[in-house]
Amino acid sequence: MNILYVHERFGSLAGAEANAFITATELAGRGHHIGILHGPGTGKNEDGWSRTFVERFALNGDAISRTREALAKFQPDVVYVHKMADLDVIQTLVDSGVPLARMVHDHDIYCMRSYKYHYFSRQICTRAASLYCVLGCGACVVKNNSGGFPLKWVSYRAKQREIALNRRFHRMVVVTRYMRDELLKNGFDANRIEIHAPVPRMGDPELRSSFSDRNLILYAGQIIRGKGVDVLLESLAKVKSKFECIILGDGNHKAYCEELSRKLGLADRVHFKGFIPQEELKAYYRECSVVALSSVWPEPIATIGLEVMRYALPVVAFDAGGIKDWLIDGHNGHLVPWMDRAAFASRLDDLLQDKAKAKELGENGLKLVSERYDFPTYIADLESMFERTQVACLSRGETGGVTDTQNSALESQATRPQLRGVTA
Repeated sequence: MNILYVHERFGSLAGAEANAFITATELAGRGHHIGILHGPGTGKNEDGWSRTFVERFALNGDAISRTREALAKFQPDVVYVHKMADLDVIQTLVDSGVPLARMVHDHDIYCMRSYKYHYFSRQICTRAASLYCVLGCGACVVKNNSGGFPLKWVSYRAKQREIALNRRFHRMVVVTRYMRDELLKNGFDANRIEIHAPVPRMGDPELRSSFSDRNLILYAGQIIRGKGVDVLLESLAKVKSKFECIILGDGNHKAYCEELSRKLGLADRVHFKGFIPQEELKAYYRECSVVALSSVWPEPIATIGLEVMRYALPVVAFDAGGIKDWLIDGHNGHLVPWMDRAAFASRLDDLLQDKAKAKELGENGLKLVSERYDFPTYIADLESMFERTQVACLSRGETGGVTDTQNSALESQATRPQLRGVTA
């Protein structure tokens, strides 16, 4: 099968790039012909990307002409769009009549702020995109992360056009039930939505935590406001057990959190180590008693949770977004009411004081992630999805998607954690 990926970057950068690269590499290894229509390079692992994507089409100059050229030269059986905000590219793909599938990594498509979370109030948005985004939320003016002036204008009309164009894709691929429901709110056809959760890196089967008296709590991720590291610190100030907390990662909220840690009297117990290579994480996994996931924005899935479960570590997290798809309260960790600092501290205390329970929850997590998030099955499911995308395009109808039976199976995952449930 000729599979044309479409992505706004070329090279390694973050989670979207990691997913695009690992799936494309595996599909190429299975005999598929893989190409990519892409934006600027990242300067990271571009050689690796060049080996996987044997045909490459850079979006320089006229985006419409370059997209048409890629389609004409590559002759894709299916186009697999990852992150792409250029509406000229999306419009050209939709008008081409080729089978189209889209991976929905985050909230960009249907949220003008891109993260379904109000920066000042910290409230999670539960609305569909509408004029309220402009009049009630003020989301037409957002932070500019591209440099220059600190704010930028977002067009409501352009966002509505983007949603309308994406509704015409033959398949929308999401990672959790939460993301599926967000698409449904915005008028997407349930029959065109499939759930394929990304699979985390394989763990070291020999590595297990000692669950020592060190009582190590680990946080690993970006230190930005939506990740709630400040809320984690306020929760740690309420923990009664002796503990040490290692915070790994960087971000624009780090300096604030370091100062807050000092003000809360936590400086001798909380240590900010910055970004560290993946291999060095294992040293912390060997000592860790519990992983804290403090996100207060609605995470699409939070793959760090899936990753640490590979090492039989329990997780404590706020109930935000898609985390509940894999974190089952009392089974592989604890799901805490959103922003409830006292409850978060209490759950940490429970696991620090009862190591046998912490080990049991960790082993449950390892079993769950091994059964439900299996990489070969994940890739095979993507191949099947591409075939359904072709059929849907050719027949101008729907032959796959989410059936009532499959929806029932998804809804029962919380009470039947043995289900793999990677597709819907």
